[in-house]
Amino acid sequence: MIPFAHTWPYEILMKDIYVAECPFCQSNNVLLPMKIAELQTIREGKKKLLVFPCCHHSITLIDNDRDYLLASTPLRKS
Repeated sequence: MIPFAHTWPYEILMKDIYVAECPFCQSNNVLLPMKIAELQTIREGKKKLLVFPCCHHSITLIDNDRDYLLASTPLRKS
């Protein structure tokens, strides 16, 4: 079972990928430096290093679905 603490919601708006809030610095409406095509490669098993542009924290994405990104480390406080 996937631990909920390792997930973070995202949205696609006009071919850009956003998170409503950064899990580290709580900045609002953060544009992620990713392309929509990368979501499919992550879904197929390729890992992706994602650096948040607002605070420069990095996470490794290991999976995703239509609503959530799955990281290798916890993004939420349990």
